[in-house]
Amino acid sequence: EVQLVESGGGLVQPGGSLRLSCAVSGFTFDDYPMSWVRQAPGKGLEWVSGISSSGGTTYYTESMKGRFTISRDNAKNTLYLQLNSLKSEDTAVYYCAKIKLVEGYSSGMDYWGKGTLVIVSS
Repeated sequence: EVQLVESGGGLVQPGGSLRLSCAVSGFTFDDYPMSWVRQAPGKGLEWVSGISSSGGTTYYTESMKGRFTISRDNAKNTLYLQLNSLKSEDTAVYYCAKIKLVEGYSSGMDYWGKGTLVIVSS
């Protein structure tokens, strides 16, 4: 059974930092790219960042580039998202997601965790 379990969310002041983790099981972690997606209160899903299976290539939404850092530890089957210089508009539930591969190409996200809530407020 595929499982993705996020942790590390919480309440942080503007300008603060958090490190989110996503522990995965049930599939060969280092075979798959992964992503982080977030959903702010009352809004739709927003893709945040992605990382290749090896961790050698990363991708970010432009507005988050330089503030957020995605990484992975394939030995620990864990995905991370370092959040720095947090703003109130970063308040959201953050989800990790496994990328579906079709003939070696990314084709959406097929498994999601339940999310971890980040609240940025003074």
